[in-house]
Amino acid sequence: MMRVLVVGSTGYLGKFIVKNLIERNLQCVALARTPSKLQHLQQSIEIIEADVTNTSSLINCCDNIDIVISTLGITKQQDGLSYMDIDYQANLNILNEALRCAVKKFIYVSVFNGDALQNLQICQAKEKFVNTLINSGLDYCIVRPTGFFSDMTEFYNMAKKGRIYLFGKGQYKSNPIHGDDLAQVCIDAITEDQKQISVGGPDVFTQTELATLAFDVLSMPVKITYIPDFIRVALLKLCKLIFSTAKYGPIEFFLNVLVMDMSAPKSGVHKLRRYFESLVNNKTSR
Repeated sequence: MMRVLVVGSTGYLGKFIVKNLIERNLQCVALARTPSKLQHLQQSIEIIEADVTNTSSLINCCDNIDIVISTLGITKQQDGLSYMDIDYQANLNILNEALRCAVKKFIYVSVFNGDALQNLQICQAKEKFVNTLINSGLDYCIVRPTGFFSDMTEFYNMAKKGRIYLFGKGQYKSNPIHGDDLAQVCIDAITEDQKQISVGGPDVFTQTELATLAFDVLSMPVKITYIPDFIRVALLKLCKLIFSTAKYGPIEFFLNVLVMDMSAPKSGVHKLRRYFESLVNNKTSR
């Protein structure tokens, strides 16, 4: 039976990948720094306790592994760890073990348009690893999602307060994807020949349509304020001066992607409306 190592198994996407591997009757090996987070699954999976930043703890983690799926990455730089420490170096630590143990394929989850966003801290680290993986000689697949439903929560939160603020004219498009749908794409990539998969959810929205959807779910009147883009540019410069490098990273990323079309080929069945409705009912769709 094929053995699949999931790195980042206790994170949002990793949990869905583990769940779907079990449902597909594939042998799942989960790498986790805190195995207790997977205790409820210990009858269904094999758990390896390891710290991805500590190479000695990773020795033999890829023994008898056929496929590695890594969702490893951070949004916020904290605990003294940078994007380069995790998104690049920690993934490289896993890749080195995969090469040593003759793993057949390495599937890595990066970000949509990441290759065009390498000037941003978070994408620079991810794409540095992507390039290393491509040149490693190992069979690989890079999965590039547009963003998760959870990334759209800010639209809901603003709507709940009565007004949504958008940069430009709200024309930029995106199709966020649910973690369960993205997990299916990652697992399908095991047997597919594609080297790069850009993917989003089943519905494409402009930012104005996202805002309208949030108000509609809340049964509130639509109130949108459009902010000139020069203010966003000024905010970027101001935040870079005010915040530490660690705190500026996610701000830099989101203020840049907010003025980009982030729509990719459609996949999945989960609807963003249902996610917003789950927020109304205080039951997050996870």
